[in-house]
Order: sequence, then structure tokens, then C-alpha cells
Amino acid sequence: MHIFYTPDITQPTYTLNEEESKHCVRVLRLPVGGIINLIDGIGGFYTAEILSDNPKKVNLKILQVEKEFQKRNHYLHIAVAPTKNIDRLEWFLEKATELGIDEITPIISDRSERKIVKNDRLNKVITSAVKQSIKAYHPKLNEAISLNGFLKMPFEGDKLIAHCVADDNKKYIADLIQPNGNYLILIGPEGDFSLEEVNLALNIGYKPITLGNNRLRTETAALATCFEVNYLNR
Repeated sequence: MHIFYTPDITQPTYTLNEEESKHCVRVLRLPVGGIINLIDGIGGFYTAEILSDNPKKVNLKILQVEKEFQKRNHYLHIAVAPTKNIDRLEWFLEKATELGIDEITPIISDRSERKIVKNDRLNKVITSAVKQSIKAYHPKLNEAISLNGFLKMPFEGDKLIAHCVADDNKKYIADLIQPNGNYLILIGPEGDFSLEEVNLALNIGYKPITLGNNRLRTETAALATCFEVNYLNR
């Protein structure tokens, strides 16, 4: 099955952008008359016929909408500090997309070693994972923002922060959330959130969570929370 991401899809005809056209013609070598599948990132799954093999603009005829995927029974937003090695953040985005995630925000905190994030590259990683795992919904990747700025943004649902500061009030995710909800989880940088940042989040309603006794890398902690939330909503 050959799948292409087409967020601006139109019917009854559509033209692949240059990048997807090149992949279709030069990499996959798909012929005129070939059948491919399209996803729009918002629940639509389409079947289309190739009408032309121009590597800069492949024209398609939409044959049918095979499925209208239903949204998941919960909403997961993970705000994570970008890792110093960007490959690790890309790994998280790929695996989280495969597992199921709705929104990601890179947050810059006091101890962040990486303060600049290029969303074009990261969105390509997400898109590739969407196509590979046949997801009809494309996770939203927000622009990087300071933690202080992010904490000022409203969110309706369970707000959690994972941190390593000693705190007798920390609980496991399973003890704090109910299925079919909206969840926002903060994951800090390699050096963890500062005490001041933790207190700031707690003072505005975030609940502290623990991911167990093992000390996890940033991307591992973020993926662990993604798995936990999806498992609790299985």
C-alpha cells in the first residue's frame, strides 16, 4: 500500500506537491493508472488513480473516500524540552506518532541545552510516521515556546508534570487520570526542571507524576507517558 500525505486535498482531482510527486515517480516508480492511497491528516482516507507521471506534479483522480476515521476517545498533548541531540527528539516524535498522540509542543526551560528547533524537519518525521503506521490523523506540532509562556496558555483537562525533585505527592499516571479525557503532560530537559519551574507549574494546577524508580532520558520519559495514556484508554 502506497500512502501519501495530502492535507490540502480536493476532489474530484488533486495534484501531489513536488516532494510527494518525486517520491511517487522517481522513488516508487508508480505508473500512470496506478492506484494509491491518500490521507488528509484530519480523518480522511482516500483512494486515487495516477493520471500523469510528471515528477514535479503528479495529477490524480480521486476514486473514493474509503474510510472516515473516527477520532480517538482521548486527547494527548505532550510538552517536551528538546533534547541536545535532535535525533532523540525525532525518535520520540516517530514512536509517539505510531502509538498515538494529538499534539506536541517543544518547551524551552531553564536547563534546556537546545533552544532552537526547526519544525520543518520534525514535521517531516511525523508525516513519515503517519504514513508508515497508516494514521488518518496527523499530530499537531507547535512552535517552540518558553516554559513560562507555555504555562500561561489555557488547557481544559488533566495537567501533569513529570519531574525528579523529591516530592511525596507524586503519583503514577494511572492514579490520576480517567479514561476518555484530555491530558497535558510536561516533560523536562536532560537536567530536569528547576525547583522554581516545578513550583510554578504546581501552583497553577499541574499535578506531579512519577514514572518509577528508573532515571529516564527525556525522550524515553516522554514516550513512556505516551504509552501509559494510550494503554489506559485502550
